[in-house]
Amino acid sequence: MQHIVERELELRLVLSPERAIPVPARLSYLTDDPYAVHITFHIGSETPVHWTFARELLVDGVFRPCGHGDVRIWPTRVDDRGVICVALTSPDGNALLEMPSAAVAAWVERTLRVVPPGSESSLLGLDDALAELLTPLPADDLWLSDPWSSDEPQDGDV
Repeated sequence: MQHIVERELELRLVLSPERAIPVPARLSYLTDDPYAVHITFHIGSETPVHWTFARELLVDGVFRPCGHGDVRIWPTRVDDRGVICVALTSPDGNALLEMPSAAVAAWVERTLRVVPPGSESSLLGLDDALAELLTPLPADDLWLSDPWSSDEPQDGDV
């Protein structure tokens, strides 16, 4: 059974050191996709913007700078409030977002209670799927056996 952990937040899109605008967003975690977190940004366009990245990256980013490339996360303080900065890079542009630390940390903790770290693979059923793929079937005996028994003469043998 799938569990979903969601949280509506108001993030701040940093436009310059002096200016930021609010951006409504939704954090989502689905046990069907246990290694990932999803953020949906409602930016006033016809369709929202979706980003997906490793849950571990956000877990680490609550405590220390991490990530490289398209997603970088680090905790900091802005105007005496704790925030988690998320820098996103895509071919369409870059964005720097501030998320409230306490709300994000509480949401991350909820995801960790639903699926503890290290138990994600058990939800994917990979072990069962691999076992099923690697289990020999009766027809496999035909493929694995020698089609020419050494006891019988073969066609063309004298």
